[in-house]
Amino acid sequence: MSSIDLPRLEKEIVIRNITEEDVWEVAALSDNSFGPDISFKREHFVSQAKIFPKGQICVEYEGKIVGSCSSLIVNFDDYADNHSYTAISDNGYIRNHNPVGLNLYGVEVSVHHAYRKLKIGRRLYDARKQICKDLNLKSIIIGGRIPYYHKYSDYMSAQEYVEKVINDEIYDPVLTFQKNNGFVLREVTPNYLPEDDASRGYATSMEWANKEYNPK
Repeated sequence: MSSIDLPRLEKEIVIRNITEEDVWEVAALSDNSFGPDISFKREHFVSQAKIFPKGQICVEYEGKIVGSCSSLIVNFDDYADNHSYTAISDNGYIRNHNPVGLNLYGVEVSVHHAYRKLKIGRRLYDARKQICKDLNLKSIIIGGRIPYYHKYSDYMSAQEYVEKVINDEIYDPVLTFQKNNGFVLREVTPNYLPEDDASRGYATSMEWANKEYNPK
């Protein structure tokens, strides 16, 4: 992805593809965002950049990588019986990337906490949407964390929690953001990422439909 034109006041922000030279910095950002237990490592980003370079995006601000996202192409229906983070991301290596698949699947978004006021997350989501359009893919699907669920899990099911977030009765930093960016809930998925204790292992399967998709 070439650099995207930005307003004059934002010329210091560059959105581009991740290269192999970036992987140490991107891995450090992932660790900063998620912690060592669930973050991608350098070897994951190396594999991703080799297999599907167009799907790996970073946001650079004044020469520093402050955001990144990883994606691959799949036929999502192939994973209906095993929709876990490990299965659909090939444990982070994306060797299951299917160049003729229908769906862009987002496996990680990392944003440096000190730069969130720059709307890094929205820029990354917009970049993914552009990839989906450029490649004429049917949709983007993501398995989203619900990191505030642990605050409610003693007296509310994950399904109830998600419905309340969707209805703006509860705020969740990930799910609320995804909903506000045009993603629609497909289902609540148990055991998606068991190591994610904040989400109690649950995730939301969310989808953004590409209205420009042209079936071939």
